[in-house]
Amino acid sequence: MASARRLKRVAASQPGFINLKSASDSAGSASSRRKRVNKNKKKSWNKHSDINDIDDFLEDVRHQERTTGGLLSEKSDDSLFFLDIGQPKKAEQKEEEPVEGKKRKGKVSRPLRIDLILQHDSLVQPPKDVLAYQQPNAKKLRRIAQKAEQLAAKGVVPRRQKQLLNRRPVDRTVKKAVTEANNNPDREYYDIWGQESKNTADPWYLQQTGKKLVKRPEKLNEKPSVLPAVEVIAPGGSYNPDFFSHQALLQEAHDIEVKKQKEEDKIARQLAVNRADTATEETVFNEQVEGLVEEENEEEVALDEEEEDGAVGAIVLADKKTEKKRKREKAEKIKEQQRLADRRQTDQRQQLFQLRSIKASIKQQAQKTQAKQIKRKAKQEAQKAQPRRLGKLKFQPQDMEVQLSDELAGSLRRLKPEGSVLKDRFKSLQKRNLIEPRERAKFKRRLKLKYVEKRAFREIT
Repeated sequence: MASARRLKRVAASQPGFINLKSASDSAGSASSRRKRVNKNKKKSWNKHSDINDIDDFLEDVRHQERTTGGLLSEKSDDSLFFLDIGQPKKAEQKEEEPVEGKKRKGKVSRPLRIDLILQHDSLVQPPKDVLAYQQPNAKKLRRIAQKAEQLAAKGVVPRRQKQLLNRRPVDRTVKKAVTEANNNPDREYYDIWGQESKNTADPWYLQQTGKKLVKRPEKLNEKPSVLPAVEVIAPGGSYNPDFFSHQALLQEAHDIEVKKQKEEDKIARQLAVNRADTATEETVFNEQVEGLVEEENEEEVALDEEEEDGAVGAIVLADKKTEKKRKREKAEKIKEQQRLADRRQTDQRQQLFQLRSIKASIKQQAQKTQAKQIKRKAKQEAQKAQPRRLGKLKFQPQDMEVQLSDELAGSLRRLKPEGSVLKDRFKSLQKRNLIEPRERAKFKRRLKLKYVEKRAFREIT
């Protein structure tokens, strides 16, 4: 019986099932089979509450919105009904004669079924994008606009608008120059290396738009050195020089070599061992005996300590100054200060009679200062021709290229080339303070070389 009742309930729940019993019988049977359920929890509400009527109502509302664009109860009668007056009569149309070259028009092409399915058939308006209508700081901007309207009503002009009004008036009649095409052969010649054209735009506009060029520092216009790019060699360096010019060049090279030799000798003297500091038998014996004989020294130290103790005791036992003595010292101090003040006043009076000598000393001091300034300026000018210290290394001048008297060639054919052009240019850049002095990087091998004696060599030996 239970299984038969279960089958009946399943069949009745299927769509399209026609119930032959009356509504009262079905209601009676449902009430007789209704279970008693505890509905004091939300889970029980969702499980055992019947909301089919609410779902049907909402589905009907959505259906009306999709098909008609709104509820039928809210629409007017004119939008729902129309007056049927029959099919309108069509005017008799004459048959057009077929023209050669033109195809006869057939039926009007209708869209495909698949396109109709993909078309949007709902009349519900798309939801409004709230974020698209929102504006950042809308409340603040609205308050600023209201305040601006109030000031405009009172006749107050804002500060920014005043600045715009006080700006230089722009000539509107001047037309903007039209840029010509690059392929136009008749266009004006423009020199890219020529002087830059002055910008005639408003400086305030250029500053606000960020188009104002940065002023070039004057320091960049100065050359780092006054030396020429290519220095001319002395007359004695020619392939067929004059005797005196060649001797002068040899003397200059000799002075440079003597100076280098003196510096090397100085370093050698500083590193040399002083014979007076070398150890002898006497000094070695004194070092060995030191610390063994201390009796005489201990007695002398004891006497010195007693004398120091007596001096300290004398200092401690000194008498306290009396009031009379303090007053006498204070009076002597005031008297000394008064004497110094009188002496300064006397010296100032005596300076009135020494105006001539004072003026002469001031003039002499000014001359000394001027001479120092001239000397300092000359030193600065001389330093411009000297290489500066740009890095951790000091500039080392290139060795002078000079030939001895027996090495001179009488003609250019027998002349032997000396030096390197590349090295000369590299040293010139360093001397003119364009690059810092450098030295060749030292290659340091990470792993030691391993020497292996080959078998063939071993067999020979």
